[in-house]
Amino acid sequence: MEDTAKDTVRDTVDITIPAGLLPRDGRFGAGPSKVPTAHLDALAATGATLMGTSHRQAPVRSLVGRVKEGVAALFSLPDGYEVVLGNGGSTTFWDVATHGLVERRSQHATFGEFSGKFATAARRAPWLEEPAVVAAEPGTRAACRAEDGIDAYAFPHNETSTTVMSPVVRPEGTRAGDALVLVDATSAAGGLPVDVAEADAYYFAPQKGFASDGGLWMALLSPAAVARAERIAASGRHVPASLDLGTAIENSRLDQTYNTPAVATLVLVAEQLDWMHAHGGLAGMVERTTASSSGLYDWAEASPVAFPYVAEPADRSLVIGNVDFVPEVDAARLAAVLRANGVVDTEPYRKLGRNQLRIGMFPAVDPDDVRALTACLDHVLARM
Repeated sequence: MEDTAKDTVRDTVDITIPAGLLPRDGRFGAGPSKVPTAHLDALAATGATLMGTSHRQAPVRSLVGRVKEGVAALFSLPDGYEVVLGNGGSTTFWDVATHGLVERRSQHATFGEFSGKFATAARRAPWLEEPAVVAAEPGTRAACRAEDGIDAYAFPHNETSTTVMSPVVRPEGTRAGDALVLVDATSAAGGLPVDVAEADAYYFAPQKGFASDGGLWMALLSPAAVARAERIAASGRHVPASLDLGTAIENSRLDQTYNTPAVATLVLVAEQLDWMHAHGGLAGMVERTTASSSGLYDWAEASPVAFPYVAEPADRSLVIGNVDFVPEVDAARLAAVLRANGVVDTEPYRKLGRNQLRIGMFPAVDPDDVRALTACLDHVLARM
């Protein structure tokens, strides 16, 4: 048994990918994602001007303002919408929403791990009614539908676990003002097309499409969402200060966060936003992710041993792709071979339990590197 394990490791390491086939940058993580080294250099260059100083003072507040302006411009923010920041991540924002945006009852379209978690958060909130859930099997897409008594519809723009993307549109039969539309854009923002006016809260964390670290949530809030938060606050519902959306809104208007923010994360976001704007804005980023994902899915469809996990082409994510392999191919070993050759973070989402690889293709990832990855896969598969 021990000799077999040693042989497997030796075989894995002995498969060498020629340097000419390797991507220039071999990071394909689904989150945290690739952080460009130029952005890390920019962070180091800030020296003592930002890190270790008060977030209530001009240097950090100016940084927050720079991020807000960059985000607003990237998404062509509709009139009246606000960019709001808070500490935590998208998981924290689910709690923020159950406290401050869902009034009585929500409906959730669930088709993976993370959309299901928001539904669970609403179900466990004792001040809310049992949420309605429209569910689909992993690998397929569910959509919210108009229903009496619902004051908030929630769904992901991109389900990170199953790599299914969903268009951001208000449920058919509803209008702006009827109920809020809450869209989890954690792995979508910056890499998928969107009309923010179709949502009342388009929220995300920066460690994926914005090539940064964790520790913050950002939300693009409509006037209706802000009014809802104000109304709930006035109702007397108890809301912990760290989850109080009204407090986050007030502080964001002052270019600050309620608690000390992750300043390094903000610097990296600001650098990535500058890079995005310099390379065509949101349209330019969607061009990149479309090129990357087309390269991956075209390869999988042409391969005799691989195929896209998401069967419906229109539902296949542009920013993260799951590729399944036939049983004769050990995807875990394939990922290990790639890692031994410097191509990293291609492992699948653990809870799906499938024989597959998951490839992050966020805007910072060069489409040429995705094409190089597929060449590496061909090389290794021919030798396994």
